[in-house]
Amino acid sequence: MTYIPNTPAEQEEMLRSLGVTSIEDLLDSVPEEVRLKRPLNLPAALTELELLRLLRGMAERNVDLDHLVSFLGAGTYDHFVPSVVDQLVKRSEFYTSYTPYQPEVSQGMLQAIYEYQTMVCQLTGMDVANASLYDGATATVEAALLAVGPSGRGDVLVSRAVDPQYRQVLRTYAHGRGFTLKEVACADGITSIEDLERQLGVDTRAVIIQHPNFFGNLEPVQQIEHLTHQTNGLFIVSITEPVSLAILNPPGAYNADVVAVEGMSLGSSMSYGGPALGMFASKAAYLRRLPGRIAGRTVDNRGQTGYVLTLQTREQHIRRERATSNICTNQALLALAATIYLAVLGKQGFRTVGEQCLQKAHYAYEQLVQIPGFRPAFDQPFFDEFALRCPVPVAGLAAALEQRGIIPGYDLSRDYAELEDTLLVCVTEMRTRQDIDALVEALRQATSSSTRSPSMRA
Repeated sequence: MTYIPNTPAEQEEMLRSLGVTSIEDLLDSVPEEVRLKRPLNLPAALTELELLRLLRGMAERNVDLDHLVSFLGAGTYDHFVPSVVDQLVKRSEFYTSYTPYQPEVSQGMLQAIYEYQTMVCQLTGMDVANASLYDGATATVEAALLAVGPSGRGDVLVSRAVDPQYRQVLRTYAHGRGFTLKEVACADGITSIEDLERQLGVDTRAVIIQHPNFFGNLEPVQQIEHLTHQTNGLFIVSITEPVSLAILNPPGAYNADVVAVEGMSLGSSMSYGGPALGMFASKAAYLRRLPGRIAGRTVDNRGQTGYVLTLQTREQHIRRERATSNICTNQALLALAATIYLAVLGKQGFRTVGEQCLQKAHYAYEQLVQIPGFRPAFDQPFFDEFALRCPVPVAGLAAALEQRGIIPGYDLSRDYAELEDTLLVCVTEMRTRQDIDALVEALRQATSSSTRSPSMRA
């Protein structure tokens, strides 16, 4: 139980034990210019009834996908989650479970994690997987840290077609760890092979690509793998749309060393961007260097199958600064949701979802490029996401379509200045033909009236 001093005498005694005379003395490390010099501007206290009414009013100002038709992607994808997933993950033995360090009381969760790891290996074509990480960004960073090793030195090359937020997290870690992060240019929406060849060298520890990449395009993975392994660097593949694995070859098939996946769309809702699920898998050669925790299957002294956390000497709470990672936890609940989701769909069901995404996205693409002024931004194959050059600014289009209850996609100029007036459109199995046709008609009308609307041209 935490002790909280209540009386002035108790508070003075606490301060004396800390070697200070006032609360202000504890704040010396906070710069004077950032301190608040006035009382907090808080309203008067509310009753429970008043507070609930206030919070409900605030919540009702949010707009959710139940009232909008969304073609957003860009790293977060709208996929159908069967009702059984939510019902099972809400069972108390899963919902309230904590770190499974005591296997004798954690067999259910440990087995679920083991099954999850098995499914991740099956999806990615890799040898081993961990129990999950925070999200796709930290999984990608952990792959880079595995590549540079304990020294933390060397060059990590990352394609500019990798999610901009992932690259920002990589830059943050590179600054603290000491490795050099170099960006590889894009050419026609994919990683530039010419620039990659120019930057590869003896100091290269890893090459990171995203497949499909941030623009939705498919990368020349075999060519990049060949060039990477010529320098003895690790070939790291980041995936933000895991449903693509239902259709595309798994990374293990094209000799990836490490795979980092954002698995939120496997059994979890978009939920305003989180929480997320970082899937991590690699070749068996890197088993002892994997970050996070690993659940293993064993046999007890009675010959019965049991599940335990294994190889824990890699983890922060055991090895401290010599650990393979600062992350010694996992997203157990979301990993469980992904496991249930994949088990419910099965191999054929999962493939059917991928086929629907692929076919619907290509139908949308074919219809949209027929609108006057709309043209493909790149000439590349894609899965369920593609970029379009628009005849008017994307911000104006988005505002016009939102009034019709449609989110047309993501404005790529937010991250790529050279892609002004370029819209990234994502079509998953959630979108019907009627939804797609409504998007086409809305864009046609919005652009045809743009010459009469100064706000659209702005």
